[in-house]
Amino acid sequence: MGLPMTFHLTALYAPLLTILVLVLATLVTMKRVETGVSILHGDNMDLALSIRRHGNLVENLPLALILMGLCEARGLPPLWLHVMGILLVVARLTHAVGLSSTNPATPLRIAGGAGTQLAMLGAIVFLLWSQF
Repeated sequence: MGLPMTFHLTALYAPLLTILVLVLATLVTMKRVETGVSILHGDNMDLALSIRRHGNLVENLPLALILMGLCEARGLPPLWLHVMGILLVVARLTHAVGLSSTNPATPLRIAGGAGTQLAMLGAIVFLLWSQF
């Protein structure tokens, strides 16, 4: 039996991205306290925006980290794992900053979404390629 997988690089990026999850969740909580709205957003667009910033990250991050971990387990070179990790961190930050309640297509939102998809597509291509 071989040595257990340690996922060194995935374990570097997962906590960094989880810090962003915690920050965005805290901002939602603070907005809820400020507005007195417990469930949904109560037609408060600032609260709705905070909820979506957190939600978009939580919807995308788990799969991205699973793909990254699988790539690491399948032997993707460290340089490419760092590219994937840095791209995910930058993309998720820019997406959160670029999300707007009045403009559905801000450059930062588009760049953040595209960066996240690019990182995941790169992982998909590597994982499929590594099967053969």
